[in-house]
Amino acid sequence: MSLAAAAPARHPLAGRVGLAAAAVAVLGETAWLVARLPGAALVSDLGAMAVSSLAAVLCFGAARRQPVALRRFWELMAATMALAALGRTVWTVERLGGLGLPHTPLVAGLFAAGIVTGTAALLTFRAGPRSLIGRARTLLDGVIVGLALIPIGWVVVFQEITEAGLADPMRTFGLLYPMFDLMQLTILVAVAGPGRPMWRALTVIGAGLAIRAGADAVYVSLVAHGNYTPGHPVDICWPLSYLLVGLATRYPPPVDEDGEDDVVESPLPPWWRVALPYLPVGGAIVAVMLSRRPSGQTPHVVFVGMMALLGVLALRQGLAANENLRLVGRLRRLAYSDQLTGLPNRLTFVRRLRRALRGGGPVAVVLLDLDGFKQVNDRFGHAAGDRLLTTTAERMRDAVGPDGMIARLGGDEFAVLVAGERPVPPERLAIRLLAALEPLPGEEDLGVHPSASIGIAEYGPQHTSHTDLLRDADIAMYAAKAAGKAAYRTCTPELRESAVSRAELIADLRRAVDEGQLLMEFQPIVDLDTGVVRSAEALVRWRHPRLGVLTPARFLPLAEETGLIVAIDRWVIHEACRAAATWRANAPEVTVAVNIAAAHLCRPDLIATVTGAVAAAGLPPRALTLELTESALIEGSESVLDRLSQLRDLGIRIAIDDFGTGYSSLSYLHRIPATELKIDRSFVSRLDAGDTRAYATVEMVNRLAGAFDLAVVAEGVETVAQHAAVTAIGCRQGQGWRYGRPTALPDLLPALSGAGADR
Repeated sequence: MSLAAAAPARHPLAGRVGLAAAAVAVLGETAWLVARLPGAALVSDLGAMAVSSLAAVLCFGAARRQPVALRRFWELMAATMALAALGRTVWTVERLGGLGLPHTPLVAGLFAAGIVTGTAALLTFRAGPRSLIGRARTLLDGVIVGLALIPIGWVVVFQEITEAGLADPMRTFGLLYPMFDLMQLTILVAVAGPGRPMWRALTVIGAGLAIRAGADAVYVSLVAHGNYTPGHPVDICWPLSYLLVGLATRYPPPVDEDGEDDVVESPLPPWWRVALPYLPVGGAIVAVMLSRRPSGQTPHVVFVGMMALLGVLALRQGLAANENLRLVGRLRRLAYSDQLTGLPNRLTFVRRLRRALRGGGPVAVVLLDLDGFKQVNDRFGHAAGDRLLTTTAERMRDAVGPDGMIARLGGDEFAVLVAGERPVPPERLAIRLLAALEPLPGEEDLGVHPSASIGIAEYGPQHTSHTDLLRDADIAMYAAKAAGKAAYRTCTPELRESAVSRAELIADLRRAVDEGQLLMEFQPIVDLDTGVVRSAEALVRWRHPRLGVLTPARFLPLAEETGLIVAIDRWVIHEACRAAATWRANAPEVTVAVNIAAAHLCRPDLIATVTGAVAAAGLPPRALTLELTESALIEGSESVLDRLSQLRDLGIRIAIDDFGTGYSSLSYLHRIPATELKIDRSFVSRLDAGDTRAYATVEMVNRLAGAFDLAVVAEGVETVAQHAAVTAIGCRQGQGWRYGRPTALPDLLPALSGAGADR
């Protein structure tokens, strides 16, 4: 249950009775003063004493009920109300003693103490500034607004008062009361928390402060003009402001007041909040000009007030300058260091690298990338990944020591800059890093400590800038990954040339689909008993402008790595369906098979792509078979299996390619909506060598497929002995060079004509 939901049940009955009694007192006083009944002055005093006392009790009760974060706030508010009640009591006693309006030091001291506690309560509010400097800045903002009221109030209230009428200092210094009220209102606006939901209790307290500020301003004006008498209707405003403080205790704090907002970034304040303490200053300057007496002199109170205002403004600007300096330092740290590990970031690394290159000494970059870091994030969550990065950074510091500068470039990529007179070569540093990152006893079992691949590049004549050096380190690092990971490689001209060729091939591949460079070949799948073609597998080729026709092994891995495989898959599916439509007139039972990449299998638009291609070609869904690698199916999610089931329900056939090479085949056969298995060529190729284990494996897969009512295709049949073996085992269909090499569609059509004639 949230705090907001639970809080109403915790209000005791006594608190409700007290609040009701205070409301009755305010209403009774209002009726008495408005009706101008006898004893209005005493009723006014007693009403203010009673309501402020009840408000103090209610605030003390709220301090016991509220969470720890708000307890001090309500304790100080209770003290403020208690001081108001005590001050009103002394006021009443001295007034009844014949002092008229008892503006005595004791009364002023009690009211001033209440202002101090009330201001302290606002400054300790949870959403307000936490630091001492922040609280001082907020207090000064309030003081600036309050001091700006002095010359303005002087012009409004005292401008027409004669010199003789200003002889009583209480008339002039009475301006301090509304000044303090405005100061507290300014502080309340500041601590309310910009961008957060406004707590209703603060809204009610703010309304009370506004009422009190208005009442104090009217009171000062009436006293200055000699028009105030105790029991005036304005006296209703003070107990009403106390009542609103008591009413504020009824509102529970926002849910995030119990500490949840600690992790939320504080929103930026609106522009008016930043300008708030300075807006009244302009009015104060105009008021000073208007306050001059005929003699040309500025009243002493206005002069002192403006001097105080200028002093507070200077102090406030000093705090702002100090805060700006600290902010600049923090921004510098944010700009040049990694917040998670505390290491220098990429920007700092590049700056140091460029400086080292300008120095002219030997420079090397050691680039490190964690192997399998994504699996740690996916399996254990990003918090575990962050802990791993922090631990890696600490181990790297220990391993490198003073021999290089370590930086986190981003993600799971780190770099070490080795420059100047190096005590150890970069290869030795790489060995130390690999040793430092080996899992400690127990870490390997947890599965949260991946290995690392390291690439090394040393600056030489072939480099024109720091980017070339970083590129070479990256090339070497990927070579280390390709070599089996947990290793290091140094960039060589051969590696660089290979990487450049690879990058050029990727760039060319991006244009291959749009420029029509892809072509299709088909390899027949035959009935082993009759030799009749039953299907044809579509195989993509790339007619490269410079390199000639490239096989799938040359470019499909690059396509999968760069994400281009999806576009290639779409083209293959559409072209295969159109080709199958051309041969169905003579061979209506011959189907077409298309390979689907794992990345495409995970896309939600796979169903739309397949059904759109079949419909566009006018091909029956049963004439299309999607071949999916076993590893792609095993890594697939529930959504992938559901997608395959939908395709199967539409009539599309599903084949598991390279069957037998995965590690969870049997369990997945119960879930994958497959229609056939294709036995991997690695088993078939060993049949003519008398390999009994291979024979037993093919035989077992054939029986397993029969148990699941799946068709079987033996892949890679190239010799007579292999053909005889798979036929003897009972495989119904075969594919391989023994029955036909991949060929273009025109060359395939004569072989398909026999399939139609056979029927």
